[in-house]
Amino acid sequence: MRIVIVDYGMGNVGSIANMLKWIGHPAEVTSDPRRIAQADKLILPGVGSFDSGMRRLTELGLVASLGEMVLIRKTPTLGICLGLQLMARGSEEGEALGFGWLDAQAVRFRVASDQAKLKIPHMGWNTVEINHCDTLFRDFKPEPRFYFVHSYHLVCDRPDDVLATTEYGYSFASAVQRENIMGTQFHPEKSHQFGMKLLKNFAETV
Repeated sequence: MRIVIVDYGMGNVGSIANMLKWIGHPAEVTSDPRRIAQADKLILPGVGSFDSGMRRLTELGLVASLGEMVLIRKTPTLGICLGLQLMARGSEEGEALGFGWLDAQAVRFRVASDQAKLKIPHMGWNTVEINHCDTLFRDFKPEPRFYFVHSYHLVCDRPDDVLATTEYGYSFASAVQRENIMGTQFHPEKSHQFGMKLLKNFAETV
């Protein structure tokens, strides 16, 4: 099995690759469309702004090739943080169109006036409430903890696409899946044993 981490200069590719290697699933890190086309599974990481992410993917000629892999070949694909948001139609953060693989939009946290103690970005450890436990969260115990760093989150048109939710002022989608397309708002590569188990599930059971 060949796992490819898409490197477009905006993600913790080294940390993800190291964790996959540690659990026995070495991955290739590349921005070469030809190498990406040979993948059995894809990981799309991301740290930074929405428009910058789409611009970098466009400059590297990856938008069309990733679309073919995900939508036509149905390659299992995991988006992480910004990588997940790029799978949506777009984001309040910018003007660029996203991939549109998910019926969703990325929106900024709307913290009420009586919740001023909640700082944006949402940063640090938080628990996740699992809605569906047959894929990424297979064999997880209730309310695992993951590491978050983000100011935006997805709002999904289809409630069934939400794998898990997290509370930060209100409940938001912290993991999603639509067929072969899945993603986490948190960073599994920074989440120790819980992140390791999630990546292991992606590598072995998805």
